[in-house]
Amino acid sequence: MAKSIEELDHAITPLGELVLRRRCVASLGGAEIFEVKLDGEFLMSSLVNDAEIALADLALPLVRDRECDVLVGGLGLGYTAKAALDANQVRSVTVIELLEPVVRWHERGLVPLASELKNDSRCRIVLADFFAMFAADAPQPRGIGSQMFHAILLDIDHSPQCLLQPSHAAFYSANGMQSVVQRLHSGGVFALWSADPPDTELLDSMSEVFADVRTHQRSFLNPLLNKEDSNWIVVAQRDHGG
Repeated sequence: MAKSIEELDHAITPLGELVLRRRCVASLGGAEIFEVKLDGEFLMSSLVNDAEIALADLALPLVRDRECDVLVGGLGLGYTAKAALDANQVRSVTVIELLEPVVRWHERGLVPLASELKNDSRCRIVLADFFAMFAADAPQPRGIGSQMFHAILLDIDHSPQCLLQPSHAAFYSANGMQSVVQRLHSGGVFALWSADPPDTELLDSMSEVFADVRTHQRSFLNPLLNKEDSNWIVVAQRDHGG
């Protein structure tokens, strides 16, 4: 008989103790759910991924270019990257992931979307610090250099107010947002996922450098808890293009 909860991987990382586990839920018809915990707290789940998918679905239709290069901050279980690859105009998806164990999950086929990302020639996964890319005078990850993107999608921190590392705070300032603008083509789009409603400080910082900033709330039912929850996505366009 299969275990109701099986630990697939465990590692100590710079962010804390990271655990990947698979849960078989009898109340959902025996469905398999993949969960990630960081220092004992839930970080993500394959059961509730609507907002991770919407991150790409809301941002990419705003890109006018027929061939679109996308940068994704955070690999996780791969739902944002896969949603980006599903968009018709996407030419390439570059995923930046800090934690080597997360990259290994995909290399070893431990998570549901691993083969789809691995077998798509448009997708590459780079082991690097997303936030360091946007710090002043920071060295860029190998193979990326000064590459420009049509869309930058970010899903790493719990929210701009609840950070995985204090050093991430500078990214969400007006100076940090300006560094994002500098990596976007004209008409390019930046979008971020947040578990909390975006605060005024963040929206003001984004409005200083982006031509248009909009907030979307995504509500969903968590069947394990039998309650409705919400995530937020902020989508900002560099300019209105030519």
